[in-house]
Amino acid sequence: MAEPTPRRNEPRLRPAPLLFEPAQAADDPEHFFDLESIDDPRALLARATELTQAFRTATDRAVEFQAIAAAQLADPRRFDRLTPADIAARAEWTEDYAKKMVEFGRDLMRGGAEGRGTADPV
Repeated sequence: MAEPTPRRNEPRLRPAPLLFEPAQAADDPEHFFDLESIDDPRALLARATELTQAFRTATDRAVEFQAIAAAQLADPRRFDRLTPADIAARAEWTEDYAKKMVEFGRDLMRGGAEGRGTADPV
């Protein structure tokens, strides 16, 4: 996954709110997709597993979109292209990771990463 660069004196950004969780529930730190209300451990395990798989899939897709965006930003045909160092700074990655993401994004845009089963560029 991404390698965040810690920065002092900068506030931590909150993760983006999940669009399908009601805002009232998001305000309650004990609430998480209504899992706390499930009493049956079998049902809780099943629902928590469903959510875990959904989040993993969403993470993989988001990483793919990050890679595609990085590749597009680094495209030498762009007059406003960014260097891997610039991309790394924007995404809070290391420069080496940004280079790998650019290559992964190029591979995705060529269609070469289909069927890989994972969005991990490393």
